[in-house]
Amino acid sequence: MSVQKRKNRAVIIVNYEFHSRAESLSPRKGAKREADKLFKALSKLNYAVKLHYDQTAKEIEEIYQQESREEHGDYFVSILSSHGEEGAIYDCRGELVKLTRIFQMLSPQRCPVLAGKPKIFFIQACRGNDMDPGVWVETDSARPPADSFSHYLSIPDSTAVMFACSPGYSAFLNPLGSMFLQTLLEFLEGDERHLELARLMTRISWKVAFHCEAKGKYKGDKEMPCFVTNMVREVYPFSTQTTETGSL
Repeated sequence: MSVQKRKNRAVIIVNYEFHSRAESLSPRKGAKREADKLFKALSKLNYAVKLHYDQTAKEIEEIYQQESREEHGDYFVSILSSHGEEGAIYDCRGELVKLTRIFQMLSPQRCPVLAGKPKIFFIQACRGNDMDPGVWVETDSARPPADSFSHYLSIPDSTAVMFACSPGYSAFLNPLGSMFLQTLLEFLEGDERHLELARLMTRISWKVAFHCEAKGKYKGDKEMPCFVTNMVREVYPFSTQTTETGSL
């Protein structure tokens, strides 16, 4: 009797309408449609996907607490899409949710079933209010400032986190979607999904930085995704035949 392999799991949380008197947070047009497409793309890659809209801070914590009790396959992926600032995203009521709190819910101490398994986060949210005009520079090193990722050095083992923009900067979204997640979606549906994770993230950064720019009021402004990882081995979380081919 063969034992059925556990499915990889994915959680998508998108906040696109906000109800808060304390914060003036505008609706995020295009975020829901984008999330629907990502749900379909990950499902075709044989992930068991949970999609949640307009969640409170308490509900977001409960979602990850539930995930910590589930049976997982080889990978866990989560996409968070909301308004945000450095180190946090906003819930649907305008309350800040610390990203480190989310990450630690899946730490080996609190989620033994995911200990040693790759946990991958994609964060579509602003990390400040600055706009990036985009510049060409020549340098001997692409290393970011020493304190750029200081807030995320406590991420759990085997975790990678990719942000839509650099610390202090805004992330763009329009009714058609965001630069960052639209690029991720394109790659998940294309041959790039077979890339090793660090190479995939680097390719996303390249595409957004060099081939995307804002329109309208902020026409010409750019966005520079960045990521931090403490993976100790190469991983291929999306390198699988889609369910449309009928094979794994």
